[in-house]
Amino acid sequence: MSLECAIKGRGHLMKFLNIHLFMFTGMIESMAIVKNLSLKAGGGVLFLDFSGLRNDLVLGESIAINGACLTVREISGTIANFDISGETLKKTALGKLQHAEKVNIERALKMGDRLGGHFVTGHVDGIGMVKEKKQSADQCTISFSIEKKVTDMMIEKGSVAIDGISLTIVDLADGLFSVALIPYTLAATTLGFRKIGDLVNIETDLMGKWIKRHLANIQDKKGSITQEQLIEQGFF
Repeated sequence: MSLECAIKGRGHLMKFLNIHLFMFTGMIESMAIVKNLSLKAGGGVLFLDFSGLRNDLVLGESIAINGACLTVREISGTIANFDISGETLKKTALGKLQHAEKVNIERALKMGDRLGGHFVTGHVDGIGMVKEKKQSADQCTISFSIEKKVTDMMIEKGSVAIDGISLTIVDLADGLFSVALIPYTLAATTLGFRKIGDLVNIETDLMGKWIKRHLANIQDKKGSITQEQLIEQGFF
């Protein structure tokens, strides 16, 4: 593939990334503790204890909480609270949080920060469920079920964010996928104490979603994509 083709085919993607992303990386900084979740018609308010991060928090800051991007509304001592919209409650597992439960925390990526995981927007694609958990000497493999429309946007060895954690997909099937976790990830994130039946937030890799959308837009009326169209868009 020529440099000119590569630039032409991916120019729209880079423009999209520059405008909308560089928000999170899926590298969890710490865990906060749920103090209260107040649900009401049309939304709710989540109260978290940020003892380890309190000195740095500011009002209006964007924070990924179990992979869902929320905004700091108020800070009182070590407690920060966040408004949760009805749409967020519908699309994520945040509405199921319990008092004293731990959640994964990642603060928004700053310009110039090192990208340790993959691009994560904080916009959850769906709610998955832990189906199986296999522990071995050096790692733990966890399988999740989720709607087929979500696994359709995944590829084996591709990236996925589970409760905000950047991970690599091991196996993939319709409505089912698995990841492998090292001891550090189990100790430093909520996946260490997840059990079968627990619900998690899933965000698929942005590039996979963009490519799927882009290919759908260039399909001809018969539902197929020609080699000429792929060459024109810079994929070859």
